Amino acid sequence: MTDIILHDIDPLLLDRVKRVAQARSWPLQEALMHLLEHGLFACEAELAARFTDSDAMALQAAIAALEHIPSDPGFSKIGRMERPADVGALPLENQGLTDVDRDLMAYAQKG
Repeated sequence: MTDIILHDIDPLLLDRVKRVAQARSWPLQEALMHLLEHGLFACEAELAARFTDSDAMALQAAIAALEHIPSDPGFSKIGRMERPADVGALPLENQGLTDVDRDLMAYAQKG
């Protein structure tokens, strides 16, 4: 493994690296390698998650097109269905309630 030599490192940064090395029981060189590797992975992942300009423009155009689609009350009602007004009118035994639910509702209706 190649030695890592850092010149003019900030004392606070060096202290943080030393604390990581001590907490993991690693030699300082090994701690630096782990930190460098994990930091590099994080930076690469951040770069990979970005869109190119043409991809970003295509996504914006697609979103803009979808925003102009009118709401269709007969299609794709997921999340848009209103609860029927007559649900509460069903007899308690037809609402899928437990005995505890029925007792609580009966008690609430008395009060």
